[in-house]
Amino acid sequence: MAWTWRFEKSDGTEVPPAVEPEEFTTQGDAESWIGEAWKELLAGGADQVHLFEDSTKIYGPMSLHADQADAPGEAEPEAEAKADAASADEAADQA
Repeated sequence: MAWTWRFEKSDGTEVPPAVEPEEFTTQGDAESWIGEAWKELLAGGADQVHLFEDSTKIYGPMSLHADQADAPGEAEPEAEAKADAASADEAADQA
């Protein structure tokens, strides 16, 4: 499985990324990369991104603008909270 990003203007038009991403083998690796590269991507003309696992869209559009509620720096804790909740549910099921 490969995790990839789609880069867009705010109107949904696809744009080439200012920083060329690799194909990521995990969602966490893809999200870590966007957390590090989002400022350069924004400066290069991308306003929002979508995350895909192979050809399946996982989420998006996610704004790269820091002043919006779904900016990358604010989206990661939510994803971590969901992962923590899933781990807790899994542990409860095994108990």
